[in-house]
Amino acid sequence: MSYDAHFRVWRGDAEKGELVDYPVEVNEGEVVLDIIHRLQQTEAGDLAVRWNCKAGKCGSCSMEINGKPRLACMTRMSTFTETETITVTPLRTFPVIRDLVTDVSFNYTKAREVPSFAPPPDLEPGEYRMQQVDVERSQEFRKCIECYLCQNTCHVVRDHEENKENFAGPRYLMRIAELDMHPLDVADRKQEAQEEHGLGFCNITKCCTEVCPEHIKITDNALIPLKERVVDRKYDPLVWLGSKIFKRAGA
Repeated sequence: MSYDAHFRVWRGDAEKGELVDYPVEVNEGEVVLDIIHRLQQTEAGDLAVRWNCKAGKCGSCSMEINGKPRLACMTRMSTFTETETITVTPLRTFPVIRDLVTDVSFNYTKAREVPSFAPPPDLEPGEYRMQQVDVERSQEFRKCIECYLCQNTCHVVRDHEENKENFAGPRYLMRIAELDMHPLDVADRKQEAQEEHGLGFCNITKCCTEVCPEHIKITDNALIPLKERVVDRKYDPLVWLGSKIFKRAGA
């Protein structure tokens, strides 16, 4: 069973662009990415879109569909009515390259700023040991496919371009939390998270969790626990007093 749908797709580049209307055929069982490909084959052969696996595992086809950040390959046409106008636009937080393709290099920059796993210097690779409970704590975060929907929807960078320099975003704060939870990691992740990666900017609205296609509880299981650890370190009066005493003793 097929029907004709009304698509409105953003066309343009970094200089200018506009929404262009397209009538397009929709068949049973299709997803938005199928329709984008049909448009490329028929009415818009030069339409630029980034995609790869079409299975919700590469994160390439991130875009905004009716104003909500989604994966085009995982957004079924059956979720919309046949008379509904479907508006497809590029991720708003990142600069447009062309049409639905954006420059997400901001995320690669932030990834490089997060120090890698730091085991004790006297521990040999073959001596690594972890309890299953420790594995399970961070296993959820490893499901991330780096679609950057959480980065895109986070209003700290979405609405405030000036914050990008000092804010890593939920994806990389989650990475810091994952490493901080690792029993063999000895780096001071808490101080770095607060002072260098902008953890304090996050006000836990859970918008990142809501758009995650892997259903990772980014806010509840990563950002809030990390914030609690930072508070314990930074604002606990006993910890503060102890740091002053030890600092004076070592002077």
